[in-house]
Amino acid sequence: MSTVVSTGNLTLMASRQSAAKKPAKKTAAPPKAAAKKAPAKKTAAKKAPAKKAPAKKAAPPKPAPNPTGGVYRLVRAVWLGAAHAVGAVFRGVGQGARSLDPAHRKDGIALLLLALALIVAAGTWSNLQGPVGDLVEMLVTGTFGRLDLLVPILLAVIAVRFIRHPEKPEANGRIVIGLSALLIGVLGQVHLACGAPARSDGMQAIRDAGGLIGWGAATPLTYTMGEILAVPLLVLLTIFGLLVVTATPVNAIPQRLRLLGRKLGIVQDDTDEELTEDDQRYDDHWRESLPPRSRGRRTASEAYDPDSAEQEALSRRRGRPRKSAAPQTDPDRPRDAVDVAAAAAAALDGAVLHGMPPSPLVAGLTQGVTAERDGYEETTPVPAARSKAAKQTVKPPRQEKLNAEVPDLTKAPPTDTRDLPPRAEQLQLAGDITYSLPSLDLLARGGPGKARSAANDAIVDSLTTVFTEFKVDARVTGFTRGPTVTRYEVELGPAVKVERITALTKNIAYAVASPDVRIISPIPGKSAVGIEIPNTDREMVNLGDVLRLADAAEDDHPMLVALGKDVEGGYVMANLAKMPHVLVAGATGSGKSSCINCLITSVMVRATPEDVRMVLVDPKRVELTAYEGIPHLITPIITNPKRAAEALQWVVREMDLRYDDLAAYGYRHIDDFNAAVRSGRVKSPEGSERELQPYPYLLVIVDELADLMMVAPRDVEDAIVRITQLARAAGIHLVLATQRPSVDVVTGLIKANVPSRLAFATSSLADSRVILDQPGAEKLIGKGDGLFLPMGANKPTRLQGAFVTEDEVAAIVQHCKDQMTPVFRDDVVVGTKQKKEIDEDIGDDLDLLCQAAELVVSTQFGSTSMLQRKLRVGFAKAGRLMDLMESRNIVGPSEGSKARDVLVKPDELDGVLAVIRGEADG
Repeated sequence: MSTVVSTGNLTLMASRQSAAKKPAKKTAAPPKAAAKKAPAKKTAAKKAPAKKAPAKKAAPPKPAPNPTGGVYRLVRAVWLGAAHAVGAVFRGVGQGARSLDPAHRKDGIALLLLALALIVAAGTWSNLQGPVGDLVEMLVTGTFGRLDLLVPILLAVIAVRFIRHPEKPEANGRIVIGLSALLIGVLGQVHLACGAPARSDGMQAIRDAGGLIGWGAATPLTYTMGEILAVPLLVLLTIFGLLVVTATPVNAIPQRLRLLGRKLGIVQDDTDEELTEDDQRYDDHWRESLPPRSRGRRTASEAYDPDSAEQEALSRRRGRPRKSAAPQTDPDRPRDAVDVAAAAAAALDGAVLHGMPPSPLVAGLTQGVTAERDGYEETTPVPAARSKAAKQTVKPPRQEKLNAEVPDLTKAPPTDTRDLPPRAEQLQLAGDITYSLPSLDLLARGGPGKARSAANDAIVDSLTTVFTEFKVDARVTGFTRGPTVTRYEVELGPAVKVERITALTKNIAYAVASPDVRIISPIPGKSAVGIEIPNTDREMVNLGDVLRLADAAEDDHPMLVALGKDVEGGYVMANLAKMPHVLVAGATGSGKSSCINCLITSVMVRATPEDVRMVLVDPKRVELTAYEGIPHLITPIITNPKRAAEALQWVVREMDLRYDDLAAYGYRHIDDFNAAVRSGRVKSPEGSERELQPYPYLLVIVDELADLMMVAPRDVEDAIVRITQLARAAGIHLVLATQRPSVDVVTGLIKANVPSRLAFATSSLADSRVILDQPGAEKLIGKGDGLFLPMGANKPTRLQGAFVTEDEVAAIVQHCKDQMTPVFRDDVVVGTKQKKEIDEDIGDDLDLLCQAAELVVSTQFGSTSMLQRKLRVGFAKAGRLMDLMESRNIVGPSEGSKARDVLVKPDELDGVLAVIRGEADG
């Protein structure tokens, strides 16, 4: 037992000793390692100098100290220190001058020029003694010669210009170039006029002539080409310098001379007075329409005083109770932060309004936001944390522009009003017939387009206010005034979506008090959004003005027609041969009939019957009756819808005949074939009695397509589709007009083959999509306001349709009738299908035929099986009765198993029965 205990004690003691030794071993290890490593470092450090010892021995010995080296270094240090000090002083002065206000710098330059003018005047006009006088004589008199007396005046004029117009630095380069050319030209001429002294004559002789400048300008010219050419060249250089200084182009010289004569009282002109009276009238009218509180506002032309603006802002603020519950304070109390903010905003608004930048102090005070509504200003304090947002909200340089800075981009009316070319005045037709076109004097002239008015400036203000209130970074950069609407061009700021403008359509309409606001995004060809707003004073576009356009006079194509005037002020004309077919649609009273009248009148004025023949379809019977009997017609005006369908079928047959000739003679277009016929390159084959004649253009005008589609929709649609698909190269063109643009009238096939569209005001968005395949026509304002979408265009052009009066149409028609009588073709209204050869002898079936006709007409259902059931006859008898009714135009031809079309209305039944019984002629 004792042995076990002793053994356990020994084991415990051994474990304790080992545990005690381990920590001591760990703690003692680091010093031991460090002790072992330290000698290694020391040996390495000792070995390194031993390796570098040869390099130190090879180094050159240091030179002996120079006794004057310290003095040189001292002098050099003193000199550099003084130079740095002087440079710092001058740099400080330069930085101070650079930090000066630009206006002060320009005033300093102007005063310096005035001082130079005084010194030069003292040296040239009087005998200035001393070195300054000698210097002036040597430099100024030696350089400018006899014209040294004008140098002080020139310097004084430039100084005065710097003082009066410091905001126009862009003209300095132009003036320097112009004055240089002017001086060289004048001094060269003076040098030649004084005998052209050379350097051998002495410096005094050159000073008595044109000086060094005149000698340098005239000597090379006289040496190379003689005095005969030198003088006119110098004169031209003088004129060029004068034109550049006065910023006058050569073509504007008569205008400037007229203006100078008007200022001197030599020329009398009342234009300015009339314009002034018109502007005053517009201004008075606009002020009367404003609320009473807004009539007394200061206009942009009045002088602006920042102090008065500050006082007005403070008085307006004190005059109106604040929205907060704070009591009304004493007007004589000291100004707080809100007062300073109101004054700063007023001064900022006034500075921007009058085109002058605000001072930095005023521009930095943006602790208040001033909102102006209806002639009063309301100032609301803004916390300091929102001062940055307030700075971003007020954006005066971009959002609040003076109205006069918004340019009027309307096209000027053409000044060239030449008549048509001589080729169209008198033409020799086939045979001995001489035909003269109507004179444009038969068409009335319109007045000049209305110019910018106060209403345009007011709308610019309204648009700017809307953009500011809704925090849209946009500004109005210009506008174009059309006869009906004015389009304002809006330029967006960076990172502004176009949808921000289009979403404000109703707000813009509310601001300008007009529901008919149309937004174009973007304007074709421009990086701007267009806002079209109707004019309060519309103007009429006369057909004669459009036809007198110079472009129309240069283009003698017979199918060129006048349409109207666009928003930019330019006249719109279209060539029907290039369209090649057009669909005209619009609600009642939108201007569709006036457009058709302009098309027909344009053709009569510009084309002879040998160039263009027309087929007029007028189901309404009253629209086109004024053109009855004109020589351009190929058939009398068609008023019966059934006959109109037959005429369209005849057009299809005429198209096929023309294509037969084109294919036989190897031509692809009717113009090439006609040119070949006129030149004699195409002749009839031998043995043929046919005489080839040029094919005229065939223009088919349907005034109301809906009536034709109601009577014979399948026949009319088939004929129109076939004509529009193929007739372009054959010289046949269609003009389809309708006041019911629905899908059952303007079908998909018709739309697909009529690429050009002219839409007037419609009653719904669906009608606009039928005509233009896009919205827009529902926002037009009627009376000729339309959208023209020619073939190949992506966006329609808004225009005001031209107008021609009934008296003008009657005069043109009478002139055409006096020149020639119409030659009609008898085969135009022949049925499209040949009638079957049937027995015309009714025989004993008269009563049965009358019963069958009454049954078919009353039910409007032409079926052979119905006759079998109702009349209790066999199939042969029923078929014979149907054939008899077909021969008398009661029913249409057979179409297989379908029921025949009934061509007679129930109210025409009595007349049909009378014809069957022989009581009336059919």
